[in-house]
Amino acid sequence: MVRMDAGAELERVVAALPGGGEAREGQRQMTLAVERAILEGHHLAVQAGTGTGKGLAYLVPVILTAKKTVVATATKALQDQLVTKDLPFLAEHLGRPFTFTSLKGRSNYLCLQRAREVVAADEQLGFDGLAEGASRQEVLKLVEWAVGADTGDRADLPFEPSDRAWAAVSVSGRECPGATKCPVGAACFAERAKAKAAEADVVVVNTHLYGMHLASEGLVLPEHEIVVFDEAHQLEEVISATAGFELSGSSFTQLARTVKALIADDKLVADLEASAGQLTDALTEHHGRRVRRADEVLAAALEVGRGRIERCIAAIRAVESEAGDAQARKVRASKAAMTLADELTAAMVVPETDVAWVEGPPHAPRLKVAPIDVAAALAPLWGEVTAVLTSATLQRALPRVLGLPDGTFEQLDVGSPFDYETNALLYCAASLPDPRAAGYEEAMHAELEALITAAGGRTLALFTSWRAMQAAVDALRPRLPFALLDQASLPKPALVAAFLADEATCLFATMGFWQGVDLPGRTLSLVTVDRLPFPRPDEPLLQARRERARAEAFAVVDIPRAATLLAQGSGRLIRSATDRGVVAVLDPRLASASYRWALINALPPMRRTKDRAEVEQFLREIVADAESLVGRPA
Repeated sequence: MVRMDAGAELERVVAALPGGGEAREGQRQMTLAVERAILEGHHLAVQAGTGTGKGLAYLVPVILTAKKTVVATATKALQDQLVTKDLPFLAEHLGRPFTFTSLKGRSNYLCLQRAREVVAADEQLGFDGLAEGASRQEVLKLVEWAVGADTGDRADLPFEPSDRAWAAVSVSGRECPGATKCPVGAACFAERAKAKAAEADVVVVNTHLYGMHLASEGLVLPEHEIVVFDEAHQLEEVISATAGFELSGSSFTQLARTVKALIADDKLVADLEASAGQLTDALTEHHGRRVRRADEVLAAALEVGRGRIERCIAAIRAVESEAGDAQARKVRASKAAMTLADELTAAMVVPETDVAWVEGPPHAPRLKVAPIDVAAALAPLWGEVTAVLTSATLQRALPRVLGLPDGTFEQLDVGSPFDYETNALLYCAASLPDPRAAGYEEAMHAELEALITAAGGRTLALFTSWRAMQAAVDALRPRLPFALLDQASLPKPALVAAFLADEATCLFATMGFWQGVDLPGRTLSLVTVDRLPFPRPDEPLLQARRERARAEAFAVVDIPRAATLLAQGSGRLIRSATDRGVVAVLDPRLASASYRWALINALPPMRRTKDRAEVEQFLREIVADAESLVGRPA
């Protein structure tokens, strides 16, 4: 067996980084572990704390193998970093030629056939049914862009289209017939991207697309020998979503529009639209709840809808017109109808291995069905490829949850290179009332005000609910002398930019900011958490998992999720070697509950205190040091 010497190559490429440097110990350990996993043919689960440089740590050994590799990430930010920064850097400095590309879901690419149909319909003085409600000018602007586009990827647009306009010129995998059955299949942007991915050595995708690949039994992505799941702490939930399906009134509405553009049968279209309303009404009765068994109204809506879909499929098959784009519309409509028929059949009898529930806005409820246990969905993967699972926060029990067979994987924690003991303080506000007690919110607001004042602003305040965030904003905005941004005020990218632009600014946010947000430097000295982030007891999927776990439910379902989320939220604080600050948990249960060590041990190794005076003094020192660096208030 030939060794790749990935450790030496890592040292060489790290030295070539801007400013130079040496591979960090944890980074080197991870690289050698990935190399070992590939050479020995076992899986690897590795926790690599913030600052490890885990991207280079796994990319160097997988590239050196010259084996086809797919990297699946949970966030667009990490995908962009890999494709625009890490992989181009390695292509220049690794000394081993390789190719790379990214691949997205089909709906991310403009569909040339849909664009052709829209233009043809427009020439007849009106868009077709699928473009109803979209701006004519905007849709035609998209079509014009497509003429000279290289990738057809929505992300490459020089402007941001409305969802309606993009929907008019794109299709999803549930309706696309594939290149061989499409009149413009040879020029298809999505198929070209897929062909490029088939030839590349490294393909970067999002984890959701990988889940769709598994659900389709391997039809979405090219064959590969290695898969890296970065941000693997989200893998269970992503696979739950992709291994299941969702059903709503809009499923019928969309099909009705597709059929209307193909068949002149007003009764059939009206029946499909009626089913949309009937299903919506039936689901409304279960909104926000688990559906253990379909009641008479829901069962009737599903059965009647299934019958109408069967009539729809028969009508589509009877279409013989070869005029214009009729054949392409026919194939697309047929696939969409059959997909919906399969989902209706599955919704009628949900197996005990799955759970069904209704969520979404009250006016547009969605029935969701997902497996309780994802191990079965992932089982084919473990015997076919070498898998590397990595994240800054990776629970020890995750391999078992994902169904990795005993004896087939190595588990490793390489730590973080940052000096948390010196630069970070974990504070638990032990003197506050229990979050479930009267008076907690008022006391928590007072605690938050004192901490933010000591920090000179510079605060990311994380909340476990939208209501709690809004209450804190309303209470503290009039009392604080600092600019206070809240999640409702701007889109996420604009919020992050505004927060980074003004060091004294505070940002109050909910779950969308607990992970995947990078705020390095002096602009952030304090991260606060209002409550321990336990999942809601009525969340249907977790409720079903608790029932299966029985007496161990709290230990195997609730605590691991709370620990992971708390660690992710705390991880927003220290993003570079020079960052300093405090993580303040405003929930006294972290200091007193019997399960507290399971949560604390999941956090970076910060010094701990219950003394607010100590925290305030530490924050004031950070402010003073920042001011001394510039000779004026920072």
